[in-house]
Amino acid sequence: MAYNYDNQNIFAKILRGEIPNNTVYESEHALAFRDIQPQAPTHVLVIPKGPYVSFDHFAADATDAEIIGYIRAISEVCKAEGVTLTQGEGFRMISNAGAHGVQEVPHLHVHILGGRNMGRMIARAD
Repeated sequence: MAYNYDNQNIFAKILRGEIPNNTVYESEHALAFRDIQPQAPTHVLVIPKGPYVSFDHFAADATDAEIIGYIRAISEVCKAEGVTLTQGEGFRMISNAGAHGVQEVPHLHVHILGGRNMGRMIARAD
C-alpha cells in the first residue's frame, strides 16, 4: 500500500516551526506537546519527526532508530506527566488511523490522556 503523506498538515508545520506549540518533550525522533483542546487533565500528543501517516505506516517504513526513539519518547512523556503506573494511576494512549479511525491530522500521533478515570474505551455496537 502506498501512503500519501501531506507535508502541509498541521503537525508537519509544527515540526518545521511554522506553528508554535507547547512542547513537553523533544528528541531526535519525536516531539511531544500539549493538545490545544485537552480532553483530560493530562493530554499530550506525541508525534514522530518523520513523515508517517499512521502507526501501520510507521511500523512498516520507519528505521529501527526511529521506532525505538518514538516509543522511548512516549515513555518519557508518561514519566514527565506523572501518569505511569509507578507514579500515578495510569493513562490511556490512543492513535487514530484513517476515516474509520476518525483521524483528524494525517500524521501519526498518539494521545496520552491521564489524570482522571477515562471510562470505557468504546461502547459496544450491536
